[in-house]
Amino acid sequence: MPSKLIKGASGDWEVVIGMEVHAQVTSQSKLFSGAATAFGGEPNSQVSLVDAAMPGMLPVINEDCIKQAVRTGLGLKARINFKSVFDRKNYFYPDLPQGYQISQYKSPLVGEGEVIVDLPDGETATVGIERLHLEQDAGKSLHDRHSTMSLVDLNRAGVALMEIVSKPDMRSSEEAKAFIAKLRAILRYLGTCDGDMEKGNLRADVNVSVRKPGAPLGTRCEIKNLNSIRFIGQAVDHEARRQIEILEDGGAIEQETRLFDPNRGETRSMRNKEEAHDYRYFPDPDLLPLELTAAFVDDLQTHLPELPDEKKARFTREYGLSGYDAGVLVAEREIADFFEAVAKGRDAKAAANWVINDLAGRLNKEGKDIATAPVSASQLGVILDLIAAGTISGKIAKDLFEICWREGGDPRAIVQARGMQQVSDLSAIEPLVEELIAKNPDKAEQARAKPALIGWFVGQVMKATDGKANPKAVNELLRTKLGL
Repeated sequence: MPSKLIKGASGDWEVVIGMEVHAQVTSQSKLFSGAATAFGGEPNSQVSLVDAAMPGMLPVINEDCIKQAVRTGLGLKARINFKSVFDRKNYFYPDLPQGYQISQYKSPLVGEGEVIVDLPDGETATVGIERLHLEQDAGKSLHDRHSTMSLVDLNRAGVALMEIVSKPDMRSSEEAKAFIAKLRAILRYLGTCDGDMEKGNLRADVNVSVRKPGAPLGTRCEIKNLNSIRFIGQAVDHEARRQIEILEDGGAIEQETRLFDPNRGETRSMRNKEEAHDYRYFPDPDLLPLELTAAFVDDLQTHLPELPDEKKARFTREYGLSGYDAGVLVAEREIADFFEAVAKGRDAKAAANWVINDLAGRLNKEGKDIATAPVSASQLGVILDLIAAGTISGKIAKDLFEICWREGGDPRAIVQARGMQQVSDLSAIEPLVEELIAKNPDKAEQARAKPALIGWFVGQVMKATDGKANPKAVNELLRTKLGL
């Protein structure tokens, strides 16, 4: 396994990474008001009197948001706290009219859990989850719409966020990227957050520190609001290197909040890090402690969907797939569902190869997702049926897939209309084989001495028939004619 240590001038260093992930809860309305949460509304068109902090307006907890947070906790194999408390976090948010944020501090809704992270080398790592709590999002200040004024859009103010705090268990940028990818997959499977990082619905604050292997934890810096998996990797690598250089030059790391500049690929200082006491947390007097019953949690547990790790285990068990192939297929629920539709009653390994290499590879190349794939699961299934029946060869199948991708249509009808059927009739191929052997006596002798060299003749026949000859039939005929 490759070393995760970073080489410095004075020897090896270890990077220690923890993450605070803000995931927007999938819900029709906000955490404490009935205002809508739809993305892209006109500025300030989704703001209730509660969100605008009008005098006398009281927050009311949205039960759906509580259910979503509990379901997420269960998906993270975490402890659900039957009693939790909402607190006021006093901090000046220019775009949160109350002047404080309703969050959870000492008594969160969800306690310790874990995420099994799949690494590129086939290894796995376990990242502990410290807690998950609910809080409201702030609005958005726009500084580029007016020459002398900042404009405020409160559509996001009060939208429910789950803050998922990991333990400092990650030791490389690869692990950090794999963790956020796996967490996003779990949230999407559960339907508790759409994981759309471009819209800001999933964003991460990444805590980075460095130390000599085996030494106590170093001073950490927090990199705020990273909204892409690639940026998380780049930010960790840059920040670790920056801290190592300071320490090796005899300096000290200052605990601070930093921002990542993706254009320069570097982090820069934003402000000194606040501590919890700076926020003057106290229980929100407008909200009673939240008390859940065991029956409420058990009901949510019973109705959880199959999650990525369970699906991966089933794919290897039921379909005989490798751990790698199963892992690729379950990374997105829609691709896993597509694969199952194709594999039903067919060769699962062949189905996996087509979905991973031909379909997902092509979607990636064209920037499409599975929902907009031009080839449906039923079309791909028919292509596999045609290969299995010997109607078309593997090479012709690639051409057929291309036609279905570009033009659509029923694969069987396309094969019929364009004469793409494989030629298995030996009488049609025999003259061609005899001519090849007669014209290439030296190669025929070599193939008799070393039967593996028969492949050259097979290739020539396939070329001459535009890939329509059945390779199996050609092989058998050649062996007969060469006396093998």
